[in-house]
Amino acid sequence: MDSITATSASLFDHGPLGQLVEMGGPVMIVLIAIAAIGVITFFYLMLFGTFYAPRFTRKLRYLVQQWQASPAQTSPEKIRADAGLLGRTNPLMHLLVNTMTASKCNPNINAVRETAVRDAQAALEPFEAPLKIIEVIAALAPLLGLLGTVMGMMEAFSAMAATDGRANASQLSGGIYEALTTTAAGLVVAIPFAALAAWIEFRLRRIHKTINSALVSVFNVLPGDETATAADVATPAAEPRPERAAEADRSYSVGDNQRLAHAAG
Repeated sequence: MDSITATSASLFDHGPLGQLVEMGGPVMIVLIAIAAIGVITFFYLMLFGTFYAPRFTRKLRYLVQQWQASPAQTSPEKIRADAGLLGRTNPLMHLLVNTMTASKCNPNINAVRETAVRDAQAALEPFEAPLKIIEVIAALAPLLGLLGTVMGMMEAFSAMAATDGRANASQLSGGIYEALTTTAAGLVVAIPFAALAAWIEFRLRRIHKTINSALVSVFNVLPGDETATAADVATPAAEPRPERAAEADRSYSVGDNQRLAHAAG
């Protein structure tokens, strides 16, 4: 324990972190801390997304095709039973299976749609908080850099005031150097995290569109449609009626949640 403490103290006193703090002052410590939080958040988001992000796999596409061809003969629970460990972590698989099963058992389609909306929002909510953290870091880092700039200039002018305006360049250079260093550090932290936030938001928008498309395909064809007339049966199941497509799209839309709409389309 003593050796670890000594190593950490040496790292901060004489290592790269100590040099950064010496160049940028106390604001640099905050910038280093939020940069570390941002990196940890990004890796957590990537690891979580690898296992728990909604994915429209080939098996789910085949399930939707079966549902569109004949809802009554489709066995969605078989897909869940045959899914492997990675497949069971896919929220879209559970969302489609639960929606199809409920549509076959529950005559109240509006209740089924409300449940689908709730489950779709729940599938995207775990990605909202990490995205917000990265966005805050991207917005906060330049402001911290500006704060360091102001503090550095205050130090420079304080040195000038202490010498009655006769301060030389060496006395002023410390404050000005600190001011420029913190400004540069704030931009170095903010630029990559702003790019990461935009990329993550783009990915969430695509996931949202995938969920929306899959659920609309399910709600366009319901088990009760198989009792239609012969003329209706002759119409391909994959060609939904326009009014039903619009109704399903409206019923699923998660745009009522303002933050979710911003983060995921």
